Amino acid sequence: MEECISVFDMLKIGVGPSSSHTLGPWRAAERFLEELRTEKLLSTVTRVQIDLYGSLSLTGRGHATDLAVMLGLSGQDPEYIPVENIDSIIKSIENKNEINLGNEKNIPFYFLQDIVFNKNFLPFHANGLTFTAFLTNDLNYTATFYSIGGGFVVKEERTNAKKKTQVKCAFPYPIDKASELLEICTKEKKSISEIVFENEKSMRTEEIIDHELMRIWKTMLECMYIGCHSEGILPGGLNVRRRAFDMHQNLIGLANYDSPQSWLEEIRKTEVKFRQILKWVSCFALAVNEVNAALGRVVTAPTNGSSGVIPAVLMYYLVIENHNAGNKEIKQFLMVAGEIGSIFKKGSTISAAMGGCQAEIGVSSAMAAAALCEVMGGTPEQVLMAAEIAMEHHLGLTCDPIGGLVQIPCIERNTMGAIKAINAAELALETDPKNAKVPLDKVVDTMWETAKDMNNKYKETSEGGLAIAVNMADC
Repeated sequence: MEECISVFDMLKIGVGPSSSHTLGPWRAAERFLEELRTEKLLSTVTRVQIDLYGSLSLTGRGHATDLAVMLGLSGQDPEYIPVENIDSIIKSIENKNEINLGNEKNIPFYFLQDIVFNKNFLPFHANGLTFTAFLTNDLNYTATFYSIGGGFVVKEERTNAKKKTQVKCAFPYPIDKASELLEICTKEKKSISEIVFENEKSMRTEEIIDHELMRIWKTMLECMYIGCHSEGILPGGLNVRRRAFDMHQNLIGLANYDSPQSWLEEIRKTEVKFRQILKWVSCFALAVNEVNAALGRVVTAPTNGSSGVIPAVLMYYLVIENHNAGNKEIKQFLMVAGEIGSIFKKGSTISAAMGGCQAEIGVSSAMAAAALCEVMGGTPEQVLMAAEIAMEHHLGLTCDPIGGLVQIPCIERNTMGAIKAINAAELALETDPKNAKVPLDKVVDTMWETAKDMNNKYKETSEGGLAIAVNMADC
């Protein structure tokens, strides 16, 4: 048993457009600052250089990796920074040619030369970045980090050390595989969400768990609300027009509301016809990922690129399936989703740079399918089956963003992942688990084998697939 992965590790609040290319490098910059403080070197820094490698270099500009490291080095927190301030902070750095390092010390910073895009890959992971601080004594301090997906950041030497000294998870119910989760549920006669809740209580109080889960949901709801009420063209040069606004207007018509929560209640009153269900789910998913593409605040679920699937499916449950559902069901949904995501992270990957889009949309769809299945009354066996069905039909999905932007085909893929998740949950609920042929663990293993076999040009490099077939001019 190597690691305890909390729900709050899998569902993080941050800024778009990418968890591995934006949030991860941002967090890496924060960790670099902390190392400088620990070594008492921050006051002696005269200049900083950031080298981006592999996928971070190839699609870094489209994914705002350069902006993320500047914001991180400035001491800004992606979870709490007012997103409307991002543009002015970046412009100030560029205009003054200086950065307020750690919000403590101004040093010269020329972003065109101090952020270096190296197309070669480091051996440990496709998303590598190295920070070098030049000091007053003609020495320097260097640290290399790897953004491994979902906002997780590691250093290679720490990972290798962990392999030599096995670290035991402190959860009362440590889980690596779906089979272990099912065994625990059966033995304890508890649902998956109940097991997850017991694990979370070993790390924090019930009050904090409840508060943080609802903060995650409120961020998701606000993100959908903003996306459904924002018009215009997304940044980046592809001239992609926001679609959630028009779709939402056509669906909701003349309605009276003044907040995300009153909006939710208004939609619940709407008489939804069968065909409109698909439109509503698609609208919710589009809204989130349009906000994500515009450097808005989203919840990595499990990544930014796939952040629209889980909110859209949870919203579907609240406005279509169960109008009486409240905080209890929302928290239940999020806990199941987080646990399924952690199983994929431990057994495979949630990084598109390592596994293609199956690692992002595929995993998010599996997480949403499992969560929906439980809140709709599914047994633990059916919940795991729902996750398996959803991922089974995403295996081999490539990551080929046009222009290195999290827009085409990424935004639409969230709608597809959400619809598949709902379908997977319904299929699982109608199936006797005794008739299941493929366990979830086998699909997790297969996904990892598929990831290893996949050509690197289809792993978030923009060197293959749609990224090559369609250029910026065609758009």
